[in-house]
Amino acid sequence: MSRLSLITLFATTAVAFCQTQSTYDPRVTFAPLALPEPVNAYRSSNGAPGPSYWQNEADYEMHASIDTTAKALTNDETITYTNNSPDTLTSLWIHLEQNIYRNDSRGHNLGTPIGGDQRRKAGTPAGAAPARPERGITNGIEFDSVEIENGTPAPRFIKADYLVSDTRMQVKLATPMKPHGTKLRIRIKYHYTIPGFWGGRTSWGTAEHGDIYDIAQWYPRICVYDDLRGWDTLPYIGAEFYLEYGHFDYYVNVPWNFLVAGSGELVNAAEVLTKTEIARLEEARHSDKTVYIRKPEETTDPTSRPKQSGTLTWHFRMDHTRDVVFSASPTFVWDAARINLPKDDHPANALPAGKIPLAMSVYPLESVGDNTWTRSTEYVKDTVENMSKRWFPYPYPAAVSVAGFSTGMEYPGVVFDGIHDKDDFLFWVTAHEIGHDWFPMIVGSNERRNAFMDEGFNTFIDIFESEDYAHGKYAPKRDSEYSAGGEPQDTILKVLDNPQAPVILTPADAFPGQLGHPVQYFKGAYGNVLLREQILGPERFDWAFRKYIRDWAYKHPSPSDFFRAMQSEGGEDLSYFWRGWYENNWTLDLAVKDVKYVDGDQAKGVVVTVANLRQLVLPATLEVTYKDGTKDRIRLPAEAWLQKGVGNFTFKTGKPVASATIDPDHFLPDDDRSNNTFTTP
Repeated sequence: MSRLSLITLFATTAVAFCQTQSTYDPRVTFAPLALPEPVNAYRSSNGAPGPSYWQNEADYEMHASIDTTAKALTNDETITYTNNSPDTLTSLWIHLEQNIYRNDSRGHNLGTPIGGDQRRKAGTPAGAAPARPERGITNGIEFDSVEIENGTPAPRFIKADYLVSDTRMQVKLATPMKPHGTKLRIRIKYHYTIPGFWGGRTSWGTAEHGDIYDIAQWYPRICVYDDLRGWDTLPYIGAEFYLEYGHFDYYVNVPWNFLVAGSGELVNAAEVLTKTEIARLEEARHSDKTVYIRKPEETTDPTSRPKQSGTLTWHFRMDHTRDVVFSASPTFVWDAARINLPKDDHPANALPAGKIPLAMSVYPLESVGDNTWTRSTEYVKDTVENMSKRWFPYPYPAAVSVAGFSTGMEYPGVVFDGIHDKDDFLFWVTAHEIGHDWFPMIVGSNERRNAFMDEGFNTFIDIFESEDYAHGKYAPKRDSEYSAGGEPQDTILKVLDNPQAPVILTPADAFPGQLGHPVQYFKGAYGNVLLREQILGPERFDWAFRKYIRDWAYKHPSPSDFFRAMQSEGGEDLSYFWRGWYENNWTLDLAVKDVKYVDGDQAKGVVVTVANLRQLVLPATLEVTYKDGTKDRIRLPAEAWLQKGVGNFTFKTGKPVASATIDPDHFLPDDDRSNNTFTTP
């Protein structure tokens, strides 16, 4: 992959506006930087988990059922919670995210649908203008019972003392939960009405030949209790999630003619699939080409199911995950192919002996086509294999892409995309959503607080997948779904120039309107591009970034952990960059002010005067073009501006000079390119 193609995704040649008066103050840019989260026994100075790092665990057993007449889900859920912290817990906090659909919820009364206006309406062809999602109202989660183990020598479930507050529930403990490994079980029976399409995250809708149920945020989920804030109980008002890791064992009961695609591994294939389908799954485990498990013509054939009446219960398991979701429909075509992974010794990456992970897709009949969902599994497979080689091996037994009504949304091992997605857009959206398995499913950052560690990092690794697939067939990557027709390189300078633009470290729900996406996704990704291509270089960056991923796999890093990890392992003091790019929205404007021969003698070389006019500092390339057409380049380090805003840089070739240019390749977000070149008389 060329460094040029990576940079040009974000850089722009446009001139934003022309300013010549310097506002640069090195005392501000290079002042000592105190990162938000301190170094201690839990989080080390090198950005890795500390020697006393701890993390609580949440295991789930669930028995769910879909009532396709009432459009309702019922569930019998048991949570086994382990308190590994050094603290005694007097209560437990649990997310109830279906409560956002209540008409008295905080999210409802903000007036902004989940996902915001930029989410495309399912069924809308890719590339069409975004539609504002229809608002849905339900009663949220309705409890049948909430019980907690009493903790006596003969444990039994008793009625819990609990309080519901918007999208959270507090369970008060009669006996406090002791630290260092104490376990407690909670049993919750409940039901809720499945909302129709709105907001793009969980829904049911009718395809041409049947309903599709995309079921997410469907069960009460333990909030994270961590060393940074204790219980992290931010309400669900639109931004995504922060969850504990654990083991999931879940059952889904649906009508006999439904297929279910779920996170993890299908445990009871013999009960819910035909012998033909089981044989095809085994064929797919040994095939690099896509194999139909249920063919398009079989979706209307009752014999494609093992029984022709009643219901079937699908059983899935998943380890080292923070969440599970599923999609169910009678109209699904299903295909699959094997995923080839590099060997890795990380303890969470050991699949059972002989188990080969599968790339899979399920989609309705209208999604079938040579340039549509028939290619989906190929894209899933390629994305997982390439990202596994570059960054960290995929740890789960399957990666599934679903065509339904909850478009452009990601969960561990399963992504939801649009029925009519096709061509290059289907590739891009598949790569982006599958890429989320690395950020934040494997590296479990707090999406509700730090969106750049989720969307920004994932947009960054998407760039490589677009370059890798079919020798760059779909490169460079574009995010037209989210930018409403605009391109990332058209947005970066606009964001930096906009005095209303929030900084990257703004909490995810606090990003206003149209500014959220370019800051979280594009500026977040561009930060990594600049680190890799301009500051550290690919070799140092890749080494440090891979170590960061391995150190924090299935754990909860903060922004400070990332900053320290890249700085320590990358071998640079990057305080100036963290302050300028992440803590502030500073701009860069480099200008070539003068070109003069040394002592007026061409033979002694030429001195080029460059000024840094704005508060942001970045390393840069300075190029001199001689009158014979040849060129020379030198690199100006960030430290060139450590003491002052103007520097003189010497080229000793001794030839007549035609011009000098700073950032000749347009790799940097330079705010005013009209002053980047000085031409000699």
